[in-house]
Amino acid sequence: MTPDWVKDAVFYQIFPDRFAKSSAVQKSSNLEPWDSKPTPHGYKGGDLLGVVEKLDHLESLGVNAIYFCPVFQSGANHRYHTHDYMVVDPMLGGNEALKTLISAAHARGMKVVLDGVFNHASRGFFQFHDVLENGSQSAYLDWFFIKGYPLRAYESREPPNYEAWWNYPALPKFNTDTPAVREYLWGVAEYWMQQGIDGWRLDVPNEIDDDSFWQEFRRRVKNVNPEGYIVGEIWETAARWLKGDQFDAVMNYVFSNLAYDFLAGQRIDLSVVKDTGLKQLGQRPLDATGFAKGVQDLLALYPWDINLVQLNLLDSHDTPRIHSIIGQDVATYKLLTIFQMGFVGAPCIYYGDEIGLEGQRDPDCRRGMPWDTQKWNIEILEFTKQTIAARKRIPALRRGSFKVLHAQDMTILFERSTDTSRALVALNAGETSVNLEVDGVYTDALSGSRVEGKLELPARSGMILEG
Repeated sequence: MTPDWVKDAVFYQIFPDRFAKSSAVQKSSNLEPWDSKPTPHGYKGGDLLGVVEKLDHLESLGVNAIYFCPVFQSGANHRYHTHDYMVVDPMLGGNEALKTLISAAHARGMKVVLDGVFNHASRGFFQFHDVLENGSQSAYLDWFFIKGYPLRAYESREPPNYEAWWNYPALPKFNTDTPAVREYLWGVAEYWMQQGIDGWRLDVPNEIDDDSFWQEFRRRVKNVNPEGYIVGEIWETAARWLKGDQFDAVMNYVFSNLAYDFLAGQRIDLSVVKDTGLKQLGQRPLDATGFAKGVQDLLALYPWDINLVQLNLLDSHDTPRIHSIIGQDVATYKLLTIFQMGFVGAPCIYYGDEIGLEGQRDPDCRRGMPWDTQKWNIEILEFTKQTIAARKRIPALRRGSFKVLHAQDMTILFERSTDTSRALVALNAGETSVNLEVDGVYTDALSGSRVEGKLELPARSGMILEG
């Protein structure tokens, strides 16, 4: 079984160093200006109490779940270089700040999901540091894949003489065949679940190529909280991990690709996505028929209970931002958002997308969230709120079946329905207005207008019809 609450969730992804900072957390002296372009190594000073102070914004948006990029002590602004998995980074406010955040979020009905980086540690991780200090006499040799001494732990002309993620010396890979390593990582997962988090997003979990590791990980998490959410970062199809014994869901990049190729098409800025994880976008523009087949094939990959909790995203900390991908085209943003809120699975908004924040490849996609509302695109913000509200109001959009009613040229009409709720989602990605026949009487959930019998759908527009 998958967590029931995820079916009703609208996620918001936060990169902790860049979302908000509180004066209650002591700051380091050497911080980058908040509004300056981000750099690979610079800190801007965001923290978890800053998030607490901005929960009103998330609540007004309609968000009821937060997914955080890593929060544990690290020597990197993104914190994927973990030093200590049991300590929240002091720059983020430490363990007490996370405790405060969890309590404040739960009081508003919001869930909290943390990022678990279990494939690799960092140079600063205690057990690896012990190998650096003691070489072949270290007590922790079997925690890693050591090939020679002394360790080449910093950039040099030769690759590191130990296994590291993508051969980056800063990221030594765990040897998860070692019982002590397995118990340590499972213990981390259990501990933070016991502290009240609601689940884990797993970083590159496919690189721990061991079903038994993830099966036991799931058992440990679910023993603490049967409703704990486990979502893996798998960029391709993921049937191996979605059989009900490992992950509940994956970050649904297949969804993202289909959405952009149909709804954005030639508006995709190829120079922005080049050499990124979304580099294939724009290479195979889809018409409505191809799009309908793509989404139906996607839904056929997994059991329905898993489809309902897939994490449906349009961008993330690992990709260019949506507004840069589509060249700030508001109509395309609206089409993508309607589809995201109307499709099967849990939508996930990357912080700042709701107010028009731009950003190209990493690290530019990790800019500081602007809190001067004069810099916000209010049209985008209000539209995002409307579509989220429609999803939350209409049960069929969260839990309903999926059926394509019409797919022709650049227009698609699909139905979401339960025994007591029905909605139609209409998307016209073309350049001309179209007329569609609909059975019955509906209300346009975004404009409030009445639709009966026939639907006129302007060019580059969409509707959510509540029946």
